[in-house]
Amino acid sequence: MRTALRLVDEHGPAALSTNRIAAELGVKGPSLYNHVSGRGEIIDGLRELLTADMDLDAAGLRPWTAACDRMARSYRASFAAHPRVVPLLISQPIQSPLVLAAYERVFAVLREAGWPEDDLMPMVRAMEYLAIGSVLDLATGTPEETERAFDIGLSAFIAGLERQLAERPG
Repeated sequence: MRTALRLVDEHGPAALSTNRIAAELGVKGPSLYNHVSGRGEIIDGLRELLTADMDLDAAGLRPWTAACDRMARSYRASFAAHPRVVPLLISQPIQSPLVLAAYERVFAVLREAGWPEDDLMPMVRAMEYLAIGSVLDLATGTPEETERAFDIGLSAFIAGLERQLAERPG
């Protein structure tokens, strides 16, 4: 997977092909299928590499707002280190048990804080949109502007969620 990540980092999403990865590894294309079932599994592997770089221990922070802040920043940092991978990751649904387990850690923090089940995925997706948008902005904006915009957006997002939770009946 590291070879695939390096190819995408250096040459962009179009470089992700089993034949190109196999050539980089010094093997024939078909032999790569002894290790992966195809492009989709490679993309899942890339997602796992980026997830492994995230601070999932942040889920242990309290209050939940601190956990969400740290997790969002970690998510963004991991993706920002490999921005050319982002189009591939958003091209297919998540299948990886490792990545799904990371989502579950975030959900557990939100459940403990009192958020209803129906709000969990939309909340996490909204945070992802903010982080991914910020990563994509790095391609055109200055790092300082992008960082500031992300800080403002994340602070407003978490403050808005905190208000919503406080205003919930019960």
